[in-house]
This record gives sequence, C-alpha cells and structure tokens, in this order.
Amino acid sequence: MSSTTSRLLSLLSLLQARRDWSGAVLAERLGISHRTVRRDIDRLREMGYSIRATMGPDGGYRLDAGSELPPLLFDDDQVIALAVALQSATASGAEIGEAAVRALATVRQVMPSRVRHRLDALSFTTVPARPGTGVADPEVLVALSTAARAREVLRFDYASREPGGEETSSLPRKVEPHHLVTSHGRWYLVAWDLTLDDWRIFRADRITPRAFTGPRFVPREIPGGDVAEYVSARFKGSDRINRWPCTGRAILGRPARDVLPFAGDGVVEDLGDDRCILELGAWSWIGVAASLNRFDTDVEVIGPPELRVAFEKLATRNAATAKGS
Repeated sequence: MSSTTSRLLSLLSLLQARRDWSGAVLAERLGISHRTVRRDIDRLREMGYSIRATMGPDGGYRLDAGSELPPLLFDDDQVIALAVALQSATASGAEIGEAAVRALATVRQVMPSRVRHRLDALSFTTVPARPGTGVADPEVLVALSTAARAREVLRFDYASREPGGEETSSLPRKVEPHHLVTSHGRWYLVAWDLTLDDWRIFRADRITPRAFTGPRFVPREIPGGDVAEYVSARFKGSDRINRWPCTGRAILGRPARDVLPFAGDGVVEDLGDDRCILELGAWSWIGVAASLNRFDTDVEVIGPPELRVAFEKLATRNAATAKGS
C-alpha cells in the first residue's frame, strides 16, 4: 500500500490530466477503494484544491479553479519548461523581468536535485530583440487581451511617438480588438479601427486604455484567416500575402557559410568556389539592391530586370553623395 502523501500526489496528477473522472476509474487506477478515494478527495480540498463532485451513475470528480492558489504539481519536464520560460521572460517585451526572476528563484528552491542539474545543463542567456525599447506594461496587455476575448469595443489613447520621447502626442482611438500578438520582442494589438473602417496594427507600448470598454461586437474575419500570416504580411508591406513585394536573386562573391547568418528570411544556395546565390526580398527594388550591397562583395544580378535598374539608380545616388561629401 502506497503512503498517503504519494497517493495524494498520484490522485492530483490524474485530476490535472483531464476534466472529469469517475470514482470507480480513480479507484481502479490508484488501486484503492471508493471510500479511500472520497477520503483523499476531502484531504485535497482541505489543502485548497477546488474539486467538485459530478453527477452520474458512478459519481465523479472535477478539478476546478479555486479562490486561492494551492500547491501545484508538475512533472520533471513541466518544471524544466516552466523554468526556461521564466528565464526567457526578459525577451518577451513585457515588463515582467523582475517578477520572472523572483518566480524562477521560487521554483528553483523547491526543485529536486535531479531536476536542478538538468536545468543547469541548459543554462543560457537571453538577449532582448530591441533592448530598452518597446516594453509593454503587463496591465495594458491584460486589458487588451480581456477586451479581445470579451469582444468589447476598446477605447484608448495612442501615442504618436516613442514613450518618453520629445513632442509625444496621443490620439483617441475606438477599435474592435481581435488579437494580441508578440513579434521580435514587441507586443501588438490587431484591431478593426471603427473610425478608419479598416484593419490596423497598434504597438501595445503606445496604448493607454480608457477606463470603460464599449459594447460587444461580432468579430470580423482577419484577412486571409490567419492572424500570424496577416501580421507578417503587413510587416512586409502587403495587406494579405505573406511575402515581400520585391524579391530578387543574385550571385555573391562570398561563401554560403559567411552569407547564411546574415541572410534573414532570404534563401542561400551554395555554389562552391567561395560563391553563393542569395534570394531575398524587401519593400522596394532599391531595398533589395541595398541589402545585397551590405555583404561587401561583387554582385552578379540573376533577375529580375527591375533589380538591375535599382542598382543603376543606387549607383547614381551614391555617386552624387560621394561628390557632395
């Protein structure tokens, strides 16, 4: 017969694994009597877990959310996942770094030695995508997410410049919030702007929600149906298709191994002999040409013709700049 403590942990693990359990199945899985199941359920309730009895031929149990946070049970892999997520929180773009450090210290303190050794073997340093900029207030993120989930019209003031910058002004907005998105260390709100009658993407760190939300709305469909694809497309200058408006191919006089780390979302093809083909995109053909020039090597344009024209324009501009310096 297992000890009471280990039996309670096993029972709690089962209750966390799925929504409903019948008393008979719990008794069978734990190898105990129905009476012992009922007694152990009462013990867990005394510890703070909200366990509701369900109706049915055999009767059953459901673990619900309670008013207080009781002791939690995680397996080894869940503890590692939680610790890694907390350690990575500084790059999330939300002002939760200090809270994450304290939470990680709390989790680490109660880790079994075997789990702590696994975490130490996975030690790493997180570098924010944009250090010191674009950090969103957690309370703002909660407010935006709550309004989106409740499908309530949101009113907020939107700063036209970086927070803390000079000549900052705020413009009132009235939107139907749809999705809260994080990308490259920044948070964004995807919403239907009721004034402009169009989709817009707002930086969360520039938003100051007003006190009360508006009426409920029927959600519209995001263009293309996929919010991640839509946001990626907008960042590339497109309304619907997740690709750059201008994409070109060229041969660079550098080996693929040197180009690949700096190619971004471009495609690198190794040609040997310290040469490679790079296919990449940008908002404009001049942008593609400038991106190819940053590799500081000879460039042989494969196509399209618009890319050659862009190099000619860029050369003319650069020559004028050089003469004026």
